[in-house]
Amino acid sequence: MIREIVTIDEELCDGCGLCVPACQEGAIRIVSGKAKLVADRLCDGLGACLGHCPQGAIKIERREADEFDEAAVAGQAETPAPKHAPAACAVATPAVASEPPPLECGCPGTHLKMFSRSDRADSPAPAAGQPSELTHWPVQLRLLPPNAPILRGARLVVAADCVPVAYPDFHARLLRGRAVVIGCPKFDDLESYVDKLTEMIRTNTLREIVVARMEVPCCTGIVYAVEEARRRANVEIQITEVVVGTRGQILAERILPIEAVA
Repeated sequence: MIREIVTIDEELCDGCGLCVPACQEGAIRIVSGKAKLVADRLCDGLGACLGHCPQGAIKIERREADEFDEAAVAGQAETPAPKHAPAACAVATPAVASEPPPLECGCPGTHLKMFSRSDRADSPAPAAGQPSELTHWPVQLRLLPPNAPILRGARLVVAADCVPVAYPDFHARLLRGRAVVIGCPKFDDLESYVDKLTEMIRTNTLREIVVARMEVPCCTGIVYAVEEARRRANVEIQITEVVVGTRGQILAERILPIEAVA
């Protein structure tokens, strides 16, 4: 039959996985690092996933496709994943017991890596007692209210929650003199992040936003959330993106353009 159905541009897709939890029917999976429509009959063609793709790789087209099958959707939902967690990352049984289990989804951000720090084994430990630069609590984006006094006129860091673990100078380099909120764009509800950040930008005279993310593709969602919040709030505030490598170094730092603000 001819009907509307999702199509995904593999050239634009970076494998971030944000479309996977947005598809309540489970029609999209990450395969070999790219989003794929796994079966026409699982896609209802309504396009709930469209607004969750930072790269604009998902479109709706009208073409020959199998009829949408609600029974098939219900059947694969018998063992549901957490509501906002990408469901494609099933752990496979390793071929050799000593090997780390591969992740079937192929998402680049979930590949296990191990880093040798043997060059530091005999080095003296860093001096203890480095002061914390944290000036408020809570720090989770879901928990900090938009009208918190700490946000008034603040310089704000919006950080993916892996960043403070990976980047050793997080407090001294990024947190000093700033308020902070953290979250995970892969496992949390990205739209709720956009709503909360929009209210924070709209109700506080923020001086700047630094959005710090990991280099893995799925982490780009937090940049999308901040940029979309700025657009919705219609406030011309500077956003600086800082990209941290999985080995703990800053890979890139740039000021994001403000063309999206109406």
